[in-house]
Amino acid sequence: MTTTVPLLVVGGGIGGLATALSIARHGRRVHVLERAAEFAEIGAGLQFGPNASRALAALGVYDDIRPLAVAPRRAVMKDAVDGNVLTTLDFGTGFESRYGYPYLVLHRRDLLEALLAKCRACELITLETRRTVVDAEVRADGATVVCSDGATYHTDALVAADGLHSTLRGKVIGDEAVCSGYAAYRGTVPMDHMDGAVAADEVTLWVGPGIHAIQYPVRGGELYNQVVVFRSKRFHNGHTEPGEWGTPDELDDAFADACGAVRAAVSRIGRERHWPMYDRIPTDTWINGRLLLTGDAAHPMLQYLGQGACQALEDAVELGYRLAHNGSDIDTAYRDFETVRLPRTAQCQTRARPWGDMWHTDDPLTVGLRNRFLAMRAPDDYSELDWLYAAAPPGAAAAFQMPRAGSVRG
Repeated sequence: MTTTVPLLVVGGGIGGLATALSIARHGRRVHVLERAAEFAEIGAGLQFGPNASRALAALGVYDDIRPLAVAPRRAVMKDAVDGNVLTTLDFGTGFESRYGYPYLVLHRRDLLEALLAKCRACELITLETRRTVVDAEVRADGATVVCSDGATYHTDALVAADGLHSTLRGKVIGDEAVCSGYAAYRGTVPMDHMDGAVAADEVTLWVGPGIHAIQYPVRGGELYNQVVVFRSKRFHNGHTEPGEWGTPDELDDAFADACGAVRAAVSRIGRERHWPMYDRIPTDTWINGRLLLTGDAAHPMLQYLGQGACQALEDAVELGYRLAHNGSDIDTAYRDFETVRLPRTAQCQTRARPWGDMWHTDDPLTVGLRNRFLAMRAPDDYSELDWLYAAAPPGAAAAFQMPRAGSVRG
């Protein structure tokens, strides 16, 4: 079976659906292929800075997701070993006035379902599941995509939103994803099972030697999301094959010296699977002919800035804008998109790595300097966040411009 479509998006996760929605909102038809039997997200919680909330507004999804999300009043960083507070970050009216949108925490499935509902309601978007892309022929004037079941698609423009281990990335650059040697375990707990042991309106980050944990409410406060991450000694000793590292036993050993609150968090985490932490070195292009990489297929990053999904949403808004702005000139739209987005995402990728090193350091001098610096900052000092939350790519959609002084969106 051969199908001809004007624009094809491979990948039906958050980034892929957001990209399709953004393109369609500018009046262009788009076809989405998803390899799974249904559109679904693995994992639970997402942290969304104001840049992502702004992108949701540009996609017309902000008002749908806002009642399901939680706007925490602050974030608290604590020492995972002695339990002491290291610093706090106020997310109140000053934060919203500065950036125009709140900091939100939400469930991945809630966001995916909101995007999916918008896509299904749009007559310009066609969605297909059970389509596993195995190859593509990329040309200067289009592309032909082949699926595992023999289905073939001809398209004028191909967008790869197929994630960290993208099948299509190899058509642009022949690199490998970089494993950090850290493993994450994730899960949610009903809030009424927490017995008042946690703050229901905060994001809590625990940092320690080779470990961290993060906790926050999702789904309107009904669930409590928890992620615990540790540096695997087995991985760094050469046991790098799947199943050889990141095991539940290693998890327990890594957190054995943590304070009681952190050990309690670890005890509530399911042990069925873990997620190895990967990123990639920033590349100098995401384009080959009429193929464009976006989201994690283009710029996967470690989680320390909480920007993986956020940057995918920024990509979606920018690509929709560029395709609309350049009309039928897809090549210029792709180049303009890359010119704006590549430096921005490379900055997120490269800054995330040392941020994680700072959390996980076991050097006493570095720990002392880190803690002293953090203790000196005020809760409403946002100066280190402006580059991330207030940055607006030149020529991007109006939703990405800085808010007027004093404006607040709830």
